Amino acid sequence: MKKYIITAALSLFSIISLSAQSKKDAQVSKLYQNYIAIKSALASDDADQTSKAATEFIKTASTIDYKLVSEGNLNILRKDASAISEARTVDAQRETFLNLSDNMIALTKEFKLSDKPVYVQYCPMADGSWLSDEKQIMNPYYGKSMLSCGSVKSEIK
Repeated sequence: MKKYIITAALSLFSIISLSAQSKKDAQVSKLYQNYIAIKSALASDDADQTSKAATEFIKTASTIDYKLVSEGNLNILRKDASAISEARTVDAQRETFLNLSDNMIALTKEFKLSDKPVYVQYCPMADGSWLSDEKQIMNPYYGKSMLSCGSVKSEIK
């Protein structure tokens, strides 16, 4: 009888852990979607939309549990997103996007952010990487002036 109780308890714990894991991934996944919105707005040369997307990123980052992502890491992400949100020019937003991208790439390697592959793309002209949910290059560092500049460096599944 004890064996069955222990087995049942372990099974229940496993189910709870799995559901907690999928919820945790969902929180970080939403952050990734907010990041993609920032990237897309920068690729469109739209400072206002970039600022709005960065504000949404900050809101999402504020809801993530510190047990999931450390407070220090979340503070760095929020600091970068705040700088992007407050910047009034696309050029200033792009400078900070370099840091935000590096930090998001590190986070992406820790968490499953999407059911689809996440692509790490790189622009040699900006010497910067970014994340994308598609293989097609939509360069956030140069926007319309060099939209297709860059290449896929890796794929995170």
